[in-house]
Amino acid sequence: MLALISDIHSNVEALTACLQEIDRLGCQRIVCLGDVIGYGPEPRETLRTVMARAEFSLLGNHEHGAMFYASDFNPRARAAIDWTRDQLSRRDQPREENMKFWNYLDRMPKEHREGRMLFVHGSPRDPVREYLVPRDATDVAKMGECFALMGDANLCFVGHSHVPGVYRRSGGFLLPADIGMEWKVDGQAMVNIGSVGQPRDGDPRLSFVTYDGTDGTDGVVRFHRLAYDVEATMAKIRAIPELPDYLADRLAQGR
Repeated sequence: MLALISDIHSNVEALTACLQEIDRLGCQRIVCLGDVIGYGPEPRETLRTVMARAEFSLLGNHEHGAMFYASDFNPRARAAIDWTRDQLSRRDQPREENMKFWNYLDRMPKEHREGRMLFVHGSPRDPVREYLVPRDATDVAKMGECFALMGDANLCFVGHSHVPGVYRRSGGFLLPADIGMEWKVDGQAMVNIGSVGQPRDGDPRLSFVTYDGTDGTDGVVRFHRLAYDVEATMAKIRAIPELPDYLADRLAQGR
């Protein structure tokens, strides 16, 4: 069984709870769809953990922003990524570890194909920065381009929007709660796995997905929601002057 995590955003409490549940479920593999860092209070710890536990992590827009530019980020996100960049280069920490962090970010691929599965952070059309949100299910042009760019992939797993659900080639968007938190693969689809560290669907519980199948053409996709110590992460954010309090407040609201 494959576990998929994404958008951890420097939230150690959420990541720790998520990995404990993944271990309890007996998943053999873990992959990360990007945005390990950004927004939250502990980028070094989350990056260190993902490097140790995940087979790979894709390039998210926050990793890209830390390495290159974040001019398209809103002011609060930009403040967080500027602080995060400094944290990954701290002079009071081992230089060797700093270099490992930056080398890992530099090697993050924009996409990964395996069997008839495609893994991206954003969308097949723009793997790093394009959002897929529920209203896009009615955007015929956007959906058509995204599915065409999947090539021979039957399933595309994405993150980035922090809103979990299934976009089917045959049409429509399936909310996890409306399908009993699982979907039996029955055609080409894009699956948003939600966010571990900063959910935005009105539910503050962390979100991740497991896939129990062979190559993307069969099996079952399951959505998982799990409570974690949100207050602890909020307190850590508020204790860092460079991080806006808004980034703490939104965690309690799942927005």
